[in-house]
Amino acid sequence: MRIGALEFPNPIVLAPMAGISDAPFRRLCAELGAGMTPSEMITSDITLWRSKKSRQRLSAWGESLPRIIQIAGYDEEMLAEAAECAERQGAAIVDINMGCPAKKVCRRLAGSSLLRDPPLVRRILKRVVERINVPVTLKIRTGWCAESRNGVEIARIAEDCGVAALTVHGRTRSCGFSGDAEYDTIRDIKRAVVIPIIANGDIDSPQKAQTVLDYTGADGIMIGRAARGRPWIFSEIKTFLSKDRDENSDLPLRSVRDIILSHLDSLYSFYGESTGVRIGRKHLAWYAQYQGGADNFRDRVVRVETAREQLELTRAFCNRFSREAVARRVRSGRERGGEDDQ
Repeated sequence: MRIGALEFPNPIVLAPMAGISDAPFRRLCAELGAGMTPSEMITSDITLWRSKKSRQRLSAWGESLPRIIQIAGYDEEMLAEAAECAERQGAAIVDINMGCPAKKVCRRLAGSSLLRDPPLVRRILKRVVERINVPVTLKIRTGWCAESRNGVEIARIAEDCGVAALTVHGRTRSCGFSGDAEYDTIRDIKRAVVIPIIANGDIDSPQKAQTVLDYTGADGIMIGRAARGRPWIFSEIKTFLSKDRDENSDLPLRSVRDIILSHLDSLYSFYGESTGVRIGRKHLAWYAQYQGGADNFRDRVVRVETAREQLELTRAFCNRFSREAVARRVRSGRERGGEDDQ
């Protein structure tokens, strides 16, 4: 995928998720096949960028892909100034968030609430594009509500203002994350503009990725919640979409174990032990949801306070489900062999 003068290795994008797509997770997803890894959303009020939390969100720690910094706000001057600061900090792309449905964001007339005011959207985009030299991209929803699904209008405004690419989540703001994403609006947007379109919403498997790309004609796809606890989904989708794809693209269990342990190590290195352990708890809960018999592990691992305890419990858990999976494969092979003999 090409955005401006930048060439990305593939069109599979990690969604910018607050509290999830931090620097360690972005690095992990890039290693596993994500072609683009935007930062977590950060406020356009640059007076707050000196806080420890904001500095961590802006960190380029371990990034191997071009830096994409996502900003959110409602005032065109503040957003333009934030975009300039992001460019000075090494952003190769500045992404503007007009898709976040969170109440605390929309109450400030930022995020997806901006979709109710197309003239303001135009002023913001025009001002930001004028002020920086790197490409500006935009993330939106299909509209504020079902009665005001104005994604096509916003897309045309974005293209007219010089936005280089557009990501569209297939829900309105009023939907939140409930119900099913719809892709008709994304398809209509793709037909209405020539800039690259990235489709987002409910893409949780390689097959779904292919279906959405085929239906919408989008140039890329964005993966959000489906990557929690399963960051290797990028590898699976990348393999499935390639010409030499293998239908059985599941990672070996040893690789899954190594990915989880490596992720924990990176959290400790980036945040320090105390915060790294705390953040590791939620990721381990997500990893565990894809394994059987994980209730006891979850109950214990959310209570540990040290990296040593967290790693020991995780290693034991991974080794157990690895052995169980091998046993299941052996039994399955015997059963197939028995059937062949009949």
